[in-house]
Amino acid sequence: MSPIPDLTYNADGLIPCIVQDVDTREVLMMAWMNAESLRLTLERGETVFWSRSRQELWHKGATSGNTQTLVNLRYDCDADTVLALVHPAGPACHTGERTCFYRSFDQGVSPAEIG
Repeated sequence: MSPIPDLTYNADGLIPCIVQDVDTREVLMMAWMNAESLRLTLERGETVFWSRSRQELWHKGATSGNTQTLVNLRYDCDADTVLALVHPAGPACHTGERTCFYRSFDQGVSPAEIG
């Protein structure tokens, strides 16, 4: 495993992680990571996040079975956001929806029209 790059965490020691289905390219969710959850994600090959509400590590799918197998972990040009490309085993959202981004401000407007 290559060394973890020098990333920019916020004042709480967290960095946003966008999770995307590697096959469909659909954005599934956004969650927070700290240095430990990022390291565990790379070691285990499944996403691990930091739960701000519970103040603890959260292995995605540990109770639901809806795990996310890591294919690649990338970081952006400013090194302040990470992108997890995954194979999801079930819905990403706690509501049961495939993605957390299932709602729209205006259901009648397609993303191409927003421009």
